[in-house]
Amino acid sequence: MKLDVIKLDGGKAGSVDLDEALFGLEPRADILHRVVRWQRNNAQAGTHKVKTRKEVSYSTKKIYRQKGTGGARHGARSAPIFRGGGVYKGPVVRSHGHELTKKFRKLGLCHALSAKLKAGELVIIDDASSDGKTAALAKQVKNLGWKRALVIDGASVNENFAQAARNIDGLDILPTMGANVYDILKRDTLVITKAGVEALEARLK
Repeated sequence: MKLDVIKLDGGKAGSVDLDEALFGLEPRADILHRVVRWQRNNAQAGTHKVKTRKEVSYSTKKIYRQKGTGGARHGARSAPIFRGGGVYKGPVVRSHGHELTKKFRKLGLCHALSAKLKAGELVIIDDASSDGKTAALAKQVKNLGWKRALVIDGASVNENFAQAARNIDGLDILPTMGANVYDILKRDTLVITKAGVEALEARLK
């Protein structure tokens, strides 16, 4: 399928052929959901921790005699039933990540690209280059109507463009290897350079 290519100043720069296997799929929410969950679970720190009964600072001496008090039988002040005692089956430091096959992750990225194209939120630009001036790039972005955009470049990102985009709210840029389902879906506009299209096709085939 063909898609028009534009320049950052809004001018036309021809067209590009997009691979149907990457951009022409019927987006499936279940596949996208599974890949996003895998990404977010792997990103979760898992550093939450509570003190168990053996870790709280209390004497292990029996707090009162076994019989004759008319109350429940307790062995130590560290029991979970007491204020300040250990927590029973509380959270511990662990990884929340789980496995997802490489083939499925690749499929999820193809569905994310296809979803953006189908929604009319995919823009192809000639290249992502700039003189490094934030004000000039911000004006171009405003004229193009990009509010929350992700720019995917080729194997590497143009340093001047990255420097100019650094302080523009809602504009992010990634190299091709950094392209992922979560970042693509949470932006309103997906912008890919011609070099980025070629690199994505090489990566996902």
